[in-house]
Amino acid sequence: MSTLLRGGQILENGQLVERDIRIEDGKITEIGERLNVYNSDIIDLKGQFVSAGFIDVHVHLREPGGEHKETIETGTKAAARGGFTTVCPMPNTRPVPDTVENLDKLNKTIQDSAVVRVLPYASITERQLGENLVDFSALKEHGAFAFTDDGVGVQTASVMYEAMQQAAKLDMAIVAHCEDNSLIYGGAMHEGQVSKKIGIPGIPSICEAVQIARDVLLAEAADCHYHVCHVSSIQSIRAIRDAKRAGIKVTAEVTPHHLLLNENVITEDDAILKMNPPLRSREDQEALIEALLDGTIDFIATDHAPHAADEKNQPMVKAPFGIVGSETAFPLLYTHFVKNGDWTLEQLVEYLTTKPADVFKLPYGRLAVGEPADIAVINLDEEYEIKEEDFLSKSSNTPFIGEKVFGNVTLTLAEGKIAYQEGQHA
Repeated sequence: MSTLLRGGQILENGQLVERDIRIEDGKITEIGERLNVYNSDIIDLKGQFVSAGFIDVHVHLREPGGEHKETIETGTKAAARGGFTTVCPMPNTRPVPDTVENLDKLNKTIQDSAVVRVLPYASITERQLGENLVDFSALKEHGAFAFTDDGVGVQTASVMYEAMQQAAKLDMAIVAHCEDNSLIYGGAMHEGQVSKKIGIPGIPSICEAVQIARDVLLAEAADCHYHVCHVSSIQSIRAIRDAKRAGIKVTAEVTPHHLLLNENVITEDDAILKMNPPLRSREDQEALIEALLDGTIDFIATDHAPHAADEKNQPMVKAPFGIVGSETAFPLLYTHFVKNGDWTLEQLVEYLTTKPADVFKLPYGRLAVGEPADIAVINLDEEYEIKEEDFLSKSSNTPFIGEKVFGNVTLTLAEGKIAYQEGQHA
């Protein structure tokens, strides 16, 4: 038996056209007009938009060690609810996937409980302490997607340089959370007019930018693919842009929340708006949008960071950093950038599919015959409200609750299997 997705709209040369899609053995085998129904299960899409499943190279699934916030099962269900069919979880778990044994255990849990494809990172250093390097070669053999100490910046240049040299030999990426600890100053939000007004200690933009500036030079010396997580500031963009012009192998991502918000939304001590890097100035926000459009920043990643309600229900200086993003990324970006004509639908889809796939050489993210049947079906015309009770994530720490958006994901297939179907999740 095959599955026939009937009557959906797909993008062809930037235009929406009606096409049927046939799926067999987890692959797309045919795309065309009014395909033959023979021996097929039919799913009538009723004119909804059909995209390749989205790729998110920056999520926190919290398992092992933080299961009260999220698990691989709940995190991948949330990803599927948002149209994501490939996610890459960061290694700031307990234990850290810094050994073959720990990575193998993680992969077993993924195999047992994930509903979409999960490609885990391994850490750069043991226990993410920034001191002793992991066994890069062994971890690659056991399925590491790339190497990162995300959650903390690697503070010592020699450690980062040696890590890049090892990764380069293996044709693997070093993925960096850029933060110089000596410049954090106990901050909980961006250092600027708003932090001064509210009286909350601030984190200056240079805290991020100086590590990027250091690292692009190290990457050049090591001839390593260096990828910058969640870029947030004008200074960081300048360092990345200059490095790209110099031919250094640097790529970068930006989050939906840094594209959509800036420090001015923080009017009081509210930890739901505490994230790392923090929401910066309006000028930074505008520069990030421009850098994404001109290719300085390569694509969008959510930095989905679930936390329990009681953890976030504290003053900003005490609460953890981060917001959830898997279930809200597409509708928020579609509503704020595509519906108003700033971006085309094709641009948004590329930022979530082909561009991350190309940067990390992944064989996913394309809606084409012979490709894996990773598919997101989206009702672009349906307006709905983001509600806490609708989240499939264990956590709902996001400032976007109550916002009305368009672009509701109604069906997600991962390798041809239903990973999410509206109204049918437990």
